Amino acid sequence: MAPERRSKRGHTVVDSDFLSQGTRCAGWLFRPGGVADPPVVVMAHGFAAERTFRLPAFAERFAEKGIAAFVFDYRNFGSSDGEPRNLVHPAKHLQDWEAAVAHVRSMRGVHNQRLALWGSSFSGGHVIVTAARDSRIAAIVSQVPFVDGLATIGTLGIKYALQAFVAGMKDVARVLTFRPPYCVPVVGPPDRFAAMNKPDAMKGYLAIVPPGSSWRNECPARVLLATPFYRPISHAANVSCPALLVVADKDALIPAEAVLRTAAKMPKAEVVRMPVGHFDVYVGEIFDEVVQAESEFLARHLLAG
Repeated sequence: MAPERRSKRGHTVVDSDFLSQGTRCAGWLFRPGGVADPPVVVMAHGFAAERTFRLPAFAERFAEKGIAAFVFDYRNFGSSDGEPRNLVHPAKHLQDWEAAVAHVRSMRGVHNQRLALWGSSFSGGHVIVTAARDSRIAAIVSQVPFVDGLATIGTLGIKYALQAFVAGMKDVARVLTFRPPYCVPVVGPPDRFAAMNKPDAMKGYLAIVPPGSSWRNECPARVLLATPFYRPISHAANVSCPALLVVADKDALIPAEAVLRTAAKMPKAEVVRMPVGHFDVYVGEIFDEVVQAESEFLARHLLAG
């Protein structure tokens, strides 16, 4: 590991990279001060986002509770290696989650058998699938999660679906002819096509991008062909650990009803409902309420005993 950096809040942060399918993924370990072998929560972001996009704010709050947090970038994103950049690929993301969990379990200085997962939006679905496949996960937090591609595409309309199909096929054609990817904006206004173009999407997404970020608002369009068929809800019944699902009742991207159906399939699910939109959970007073509920949930299931 690299040398530790001590924060003003008393915890330390250390770089800790790992390999996923032979490609380096960048990670940070937030470790609470004065706690021997703390439990740990593994964290990664949502659709086309990087770990710097407000994830440290959550990790710091968990560290204040005495819980370490390991925050990583997927392959092809942020400080991780891999090409093409900003490639959103559910199966590859799940491989990265599996590799990150294995990496944390190999660490010294944390209680790696008391390990939870935290995901938001697209990664909120990833933690459901990962926990369903790994019975040793102690708990999960799934925040405003993407749970059912079919339900989500149903809210976007025929015009969007046709535009997404055309864009996706253009990108596939480029892959087959060994050309650079055909990219679409990750977020955009409602009158322009983008992966997310609901009225609150562009403002909400860009609000969590830190100043000075080199992130580009684009991703290879092939993901638009895969998204409708990605259905974490189909894995929900196999999640045996305690789960906290944060539902945004005014979510324009992910139907709240689909998230509630997913929670109902889980044997040990708790639900926190907020009368807010998809991006409101990351900032301001809503962030404070959400992170408090998540911190208390993780403390109950990771710190007891």
